[in-house]
Amino acid sequence: MIDFTSTTKKIYRKWTTKEGLLGDFDYAYLFVPEIPFLSKEPKTQPFFGLNSNMPLILGALLGLQHCLAMIGGLVTVPRIIATSANLTSEDQTYLISTALLVGGILSCIQISRFHIWKTRYYFGSGILTVVGPSFATLPVTSQSFPLMYKTGVCPVAEDGTFLPCPDGYGKILGTGIVCGLLEIVLSFLPPLVLQKIFPPIVTGPVVLLIGAHLVKDGFNDWLGGAACLGETCHIGDFSNPWGSANFIGLGFLVYVTIILSEKFGSPIMKSCAVIIGMLVGSIVAAACGSGYFDSTKITEAKVVSFIWVKTFKLGIYGPAVLPFLAVYVVLMMEAIGDITATSDASRLEVVGELYESRIQGGVLADGLNGILAGLMTITPMSIFAENVGLVANTKCANRRAGLWCAFFLIIMGIFSKFAGAILSIPNPVFGAVTSFLFCSVAISGIKIISSIPFTRRDRFILTASLLPGLGASLVPSWFDNFFTYSGNNNSLSGFLNAITLIMDSGFAITGFIGIILNLLIPQIEDEVEEINELVLESVGSTDQHAREEFMKKEGMSSAKKIDIGIVRTIDNGLDDLV
Repeated sequence: MIDFTSTTKKIYRKWTTKEGLLGDFDYAYLFVPEIPFLSKEPKTQPFFGLNSNMPLILGALLGLQHCLAMIGGLVTVPRIIATSANLTSEDQTYLISTALLVGGILSCIQISRFHIWKTRYYFGSGILTVVGPSFATLPVTSQSFPLMYKTGVCPVAEDGTFLPCPDGYGKILGTGIVCGLLEIVLSFLPPLVLQKIFPPIVTGPVVLLIGAHLVKDGFNDWLGGAACLGETCHIGDFSNPWGSANFIGLGFLVYVTIILSEKFGSPIMKSCAVIIGMLVGSIVAAACGSGYFDSTKITEAKVVSFIWVKTFKLGIYGPAVLPFLAVYVVLMMEAIGDITATSDASRLEVVGELYESRIQGGVLADGLNGILAGLMTITPMSIFAENVGLVANTKCANRRAGLWCAFFLIIMGIFSKFAGAILSIPNPVFGAVTSFLFCSVAISGIKIISSIPFTRRDRFILTASLLPGLGASLVPSWFDNFFTYSGNNNSLSGFLNAITLIMDSGFAITGFIGIILNLLIPQIEDEVEEINELVLESVGSTDQHAREEFMKKEGMSSAKKIDIGIVRTIDNGLDDLV
């Protein structure tokens, strides 16, 4: 039974006492920057655990910090996808607002933890996690929309201009919804089984290629925009060649601001360095008059917005099915990694039954969130990795701070003037921000790869799986002319288009090849291979008994490293033995 009297007293004390509102936290620590040439006395801040008591205002501040750190990633995906589909400014504003709204709602689901009735399964990770549109969907959409315009799914004007394609966006949503069932099914497998099928040697290269592919798109915007590649770019009242000093300089200002915020900024500034860079770049752009920064999108945006103010006709786009399945495998493994890292930063168990139940519940919620996001008119959402570092740096793993973060995201999503401001940001500023974010995705892939032991077998699998994927990322249209069929069989054309889309999506083909090779090629320790080869060469025969006796005598095992001294004694040792 709930003791309502005791609960009421706790709430009253929380809202009416200094201890409940402020506590004894050093708030200056959050806001005072590191001034150059002045020494700053190191301070030890308290750690706020998962369910520890936290002052109300501090929880709101740390929640706002989480919110600001996530905004750059939350608004990037809908803006880029809306641009790929050539949607109207009104639709783009709606999608950005809805992404913030849905991100806040689905974060509450992931932060919670529910036991599924009469089963041993859970729903939700139960730790401080923030959910947002996944970057992994961008390579799929960037390949899908050109194919849709080419095959007539999306309309094209008589002069060749690509017209808005809301139905194509609806097909992307529908495909993501259906493919999300894969992650839900996989969530009921034991975590050890999932890690065996999808180990770091498979997921690391995939994440690396996703980031590398996206950096190219962000860099195109930095230099003026992908729509005017190699031509004259028109931004506001200014017309400059693509890659002009004006565009590069404006984006470089954002880049330098991010670095300076990290070097000299306060803890809050460091957490939202990307937003500060975007803000500084936008201010400088606005200072150029009515040129780079166009405020009309802010004035045209509605005051408030909500989910389903705009709707899109759902459908299935066949060629995108297999790439989307690969996306959900990536999302699942990212979720496992993020939940593990966040649990560690939160000083919670990373082994055992409770940890495995968090993994299972988190992956289940991640899959369902992808489906719910599609039903709420947003592409698949997943756990944001940026949150892991924030938990470690702020020493705040408290779920209340996560709920405050979700609250601020929902508020920002409701007031759609904020989305209008995001759309008004000129391409060079937004491109510099997204390039930075996308590069961090590639670095995450490198970090995953670095966790493997790099045996000969691992190096071979990495080389074999990365080759076609890296080639497809560098030469995106390499497979476009492989099939020459031009008949009227729509089913056959759709099947060939699906294969083409997979081969052009470097991360997808790398993932598929990595899974197959990882399951087929056994792991053999380099030490065993090297010892056997040296022994065989010295013996001059294939005497297995002599080889094993010598290794036993020297105390060599698959887990022992060979130093040069041991290698030099092999000949003498075998002479005595044989």
